[in-house]
Formats: sequence, structure tokens, C-alpha cells
Amino acid sequence: MFKDIIVNLTVDATHDAAADYAISVARAFEAHLAGISFAYEPVVPGSVFGSVAVELVATHRAECEKAARAAISYFDETTRRVGLSAESRLQTASPAEAASMFGRIARRFDLAVVAQAAPEMLPGRDLIIEAALFESGRPVLVVPYIQRDGLMIDRVMVCWDGSRNAARAVGDAMPLLRRAKAVEVVIVAGEAAKSDELPGADIAHHLARHGLKVELQRIVSPTVDVANTILSHAADAGTDFIVMGGYGHSRMRELVLGGATRGILASMTVPTLMSH
Repeated sequence: MFKDIIVNLTVDATHDAAADYAISVARAFEAHLAGISFAYEPVVPGSVFGSVAVELVATHRAECEKAARAAISYFDETTRRVGLSAESRLQTASPAEAASMFGRIARRFDLAVVAQAAPEMLPGRDLIIEAALFESGRPVLVVPYIQRDGLMIDRVMVCWDGSRNAARAVGDAMPLLRRAKAVEVVIVAGEAAKSDELPGADIAHHLARHGLKVELQRIVSPTVDVANTILSHAADAGTDFIVMGGYGHSRMRELVLGGATRGILASMTVPTLMSH
């Protein structure tokens, strides 16, 4: 069960999709919700010197703190209005420091909720998502920045490729899957299966043994553009929620997002739970 949830509050948009969605999840599970808001420290170009730099830093810092406090005020007021057990905190940090901090803090919660990075948002949102995914050891629920509705899980899509990450995501999402009216296990492949093969049948049987109503769907995509194939099918099927493994690869001892994960995060249309 999800009983302790953390959400990264949105400080650079008029609508906090992550906070609203996290509140709906916390209410559904009668969970405690913690909201953290980051006031980002300015990064001043090396070509800016003297009093100009001091003035720029002071102005930027004041604007960021004002936005962070506004996000907390909205969160506190909304959680109080709905009678939710909640707490909030403000942290001042650079975008990179904020991401690492959020990843560490999320380790102490059952679920981390973050907003998708909108094109006009300040830099740092992608870093928050990556840190939550790769550093927390916990499932991460990414909410589209256009999201307006609260938690809805009538029809859930499980993206399955037989990997460790996909298996972890299924296990982490079980509290949500048990509430779904229908669960569709989707496999994206580059070619049709042999007549005697039924890829995904094992995981479908596993979920059915948990009392879930499961459908199995294999999608053949010659281009194997996994992200677009998944999102296109989600739109056609009326999917409310996606569950998938969050993938990355090592680069200079760091984990960076894999292609499919990056594609989903860039163009996502429904809330998505990812695990690594």
C-alpha cells in the first residue's frame, strides 16, 4: 500500500499538476503526503561581473523563493481543505543539488510524484525525474504537465518486455493495479511472434492470480519506436494510466535516460509509474 508519498511541487507554472494529482492519490490510499518546493539558486554566466552580477543574483533568488513559497501555500491550503495528512518544506539549492536531494529524500517514501517537464519550464525538472528514478530506489509517478483530472485507473496499461525493470514496475504498481477495472499487458515487438509463442502470457497469468482482469496485446512495430507505439496505443485504447520500467544506460559512471523512457517523458499523455 502507498501510505507515505512525496511530491515535488511545481514552482514555475500557474497549474501544479503534480500536487493536484498527488493529493488525489494520497486521498485514495488514505496516505500521508509531503510536498517539497525548491527555490533554485541562480546560475550566473562567468561573463557577468561586479554589481550587475550581485543585482541579478538577488533578483533571481527573490523571484525563485517567492514562487516556491506560493507553491507551498497552494499545497498547504489544498491539503487542509480536503482534510489530508500533509507536511511541506522549502529548500534552496541549485537545479543539480535539488535533483540529488529529492532523489535521496524520496528513499524514505513509498512513492514519489513529479511533474513532466513542460517546454517553458525552468531547467531542472528533467534532472528531478532522473534522480527520483535512478537514485531513490522507489517507484516514480510522472504526471503530464497538461493533467487536470485526479487519479483514474479504470484502464491501466502495463508495458512488458520481460526485463528486471518491467518486473519491478509491476510489483511497485500492484496497489494501483488491484484497483483497476481492466489491466492490459502490452508488448511492442519488431516482428510477429511464432505461431507457438505467446509472449507475455506468464506475466498475464501472474496478474490474473492476483484477481486482476487482464488482457494481453502484442503490437508489431517494424520501426520499433517503442515510445510512440505505446502512446499511440494508449490513446486508441482509452488508457488512464501506464506502468513501465524506467530505463537508463551508463555514461561516465552516470545513469542517463534510455531512448524509450526519454520518449515517453517527452510526449506523455497519461500519468505513468516508472521503476528502475
